[in-house]
Amino acid sequence: MSQSTKNTHESSSSDEIDLAKLFGQLIDGRWLIISITTVFAIAGIAFALLSTPIYKADALVQVEQKSNGGMSALVGDMGEMFASESSSTTEIEIIKSRMILGETVDKLNLTTVAAPQYMPIIGKGLSRLMGEDKAINVSRFDIPRYIDEPNFTLVLEDAEKGTYTLFDANERKVLTGKVGELADNKDYHLFVMQLTGSTGDVFTVAKISRFDAILALQQTLSISEKGKQSGVLQFSLEGENKAKIEAIINDISQNYFLQNIARNSAEAEQSLEFLTAQLPAIKDKLTASENVLNDYRLERKSVDLSLEARSALDVLVKLESQLNELTFKESEISQRFTKDHPAYKSLIDKRRVLLGEKERLNGQVQKLPKTQREVLRMQRDVELNQQIYIQLLNKTQELNIVKAGTVGNVRILDTAQAYSRAVKPKKPLIVVLATLLGGMLSVAIVLLKAAFHRGVENPDEIEALGIPVYASIPKSNWQEKLDIRYNKKKVRHLETLLAESNPADLSIEALRGLRTSMHFAMMEAKNNVVMITGPAPNIGKSFVAVNFAAVIAKTGQKVLVVDGDMRKGYMQRYFGMKWDNGLSDYLSGKLPLEQSIQKSEVENLDVMTRGQVPPNPSELLMTKRFSDFIDWASANYDLVLIDTPPVLAVTDPSIVGALVGTTLMVGRFDQTSVKEIDVARHRFEQAGIEVKGFILNAVEKKASSSYGYGYYNYSYDSDK
Repeated sequence: MSQSTKNTHESSSSDEIDLAKLFGQLIDGRWLIISITTVFAIAGIAFALLSTPIYKADALVQVEQKSNGGMSALVGDMGEMFASESSSTTEIEIIKSRMILGETVDKLNLTTVAAPQYMPIIGKGLSRLMGEDKAINVSRFDIPRYIDEPNFTLVLEDAEKGTYTLFDANERKVLTGKVGELADNKDYHLFVMQLTGSTGDVFTVAKISRFDAILALQQTLSISEKGKQSGVLQFSLEGENKAKIEAIINDISQNYFLQNIARNSAEAEQSLEFLTAQLPAIKDKLTASENVLNDYRLERKSVDLSLEARSALDVLVKLESQLNELTFKESEISQRFTKDHPAYKSLIDKRRVLLGEKERLNGQVQKLPKTQREVLRMQRDVELNQQIYIQLLNKTQELNIVKAGTVGNVRILDTAQAYSRAVKPKKPLIVVLATLLGGMLSVAIVLLKAAFHRGVENPDEIEALGIPVYASIPKSNWQEKLDIRYNKKKVRHLETLLAESNPADLSIEALRGLRTSMHFAMMEAKNNVVMITGPAPNIGKSFVAVNFAAVIAKTGQKVLVVDGDMRKGYMQRYFGMKWDNGLSDYLSGKLPLEQSIQKSEVENLDVMTRGQVPPNPSELLMTKRFSDFIDWASANYDLVLIDTPPVLAVTDPSIVGALVGTTLMVGRFDQTSVKEIDVARHRFEQAGIEVKGFILNAVEKKASSSYGYGYYNYSYDSDK
């Protein structure tokens, strides 16, 4: 296979998703998934139970296209003059205007916000579940304009009498009052209509501006058109109090209804006022023209018109009447059309013809005798004024009919009605969503934890570094129980040594298998001293060292186990010894060698504890006394095991490793990373020390395995 083909194959293999591995990771993290999902499910149930029920009320209003119908039959073109048509979008904006909502805010006193005080977050829900009845209804609340913080506290002093005390934001007493009575104190006025609760209950009373109350109502009020271009608008509002939201919607729909009627009759009202104002002047003018004609006739002894003059008068009166009618029509058409419209042009042409005919008749009248002309002129003025007066009276009656017949194009179909069941919260949905969220979050945590986890789970990863794995020691549940009992001081010291308390444990069996591997590893070693070390703390080095020493001692060999961790060693706990009189005391010259070695209760097994914590552990290991001790121990024991601190934390293992014959490294399953092992091996190589083998400790049975590299931070200070 070519190199490029090989690289392509490896790349495609690395991009593949191992479903079995993912499934195994989920199985391994099943308890975490179950725990988190359960917590979220319980939280969802608690939220659903404690959440305040939100109810919804709605009403239906129909906005009809304005049709004159019978009105046009009564008043003719006058009805079309006041016709109007408005889209649903326009009507919705009108309803949400401050003009409409402001009246509701004023009428229902929505600028005052009053509510009982509860414990934060859960108090309101607990009070509802416990059946506590707390309510307050304030119909009037006036405060001075100079108050910067209009937040007040009302304390129910006596539930039976209904007395209360009002405090301001600085806890100063403002006024006292009684339910159903107006309480006032200078510029403060408060009228509480309802106050339900127990003596000592606290309520909050706040004052907001009218503009803010309107904005809040605009945001909560929902208006939508049912169907497409149906003209039927649905008002809906959500809130905790059914009666309150019903009252708000009913008031808004009523305000809108009355405003619509007032708007449709406004134009007729204005025209009626104008005509009514003109009638007295026209009547006076008619009376004056009649008086002039009568006086002239008396003066001339009752002059009558000739047949020709009478005919001309009738025609002139009709022409003037038609011209006046055209003037009214022009005022109407000018509101609907421009002068370029055919209807407007036709009206102008008709007026031009009538004016021409009027000029011709005026020419004929000039040929009549002077007396006839004067009588004709006066008679024409009388009849024209009479025609105008009658027309104005007719128009006034028509407008009165229009005004009286105005019903608007809005009809309230359904008044507000609150739903019997709460629309929020949807309790089953909340519980289901919370459970699903918990499940997804827990799965994500498990997968992310696995993705970023770099602990060794397969011996093949270690052997890929060139370090043979001598043993894989299973995790001992028995040892975990012994550790718990030891911490509670409920176990004897020797029972903490697993090789003695439970020799048949799988961990001990694995250590027996290590004994064979060690035999071959030490065949070429310069001495029989074995160093057991590791990359990081808390990986079980001491557990491996003491139990392996006990296993070897039981075969009849004389074994010495040394706690080489003079900073934080705790090997003494396995044998019920004290940590003093040990290695550090011997190396510092405070104690002879024979007194620093203690016999254990395990036959053929001697122990050297860490001793007093020295200020310079590394320097003590570099002294000749330590090398002499190694030579002496190698000569007097069949096997010497030295448990050292982590190599990545301190330099002690590099010093000890130069003197021992065999170096073994211990790593913890699912905790020690491949990178740590490689860096530790490299650290030994720099010191000229060869790591003979690796022991994988605390191996667990898992449904998945993870691979990768990682780094750890270490903190390895001496015990104080």
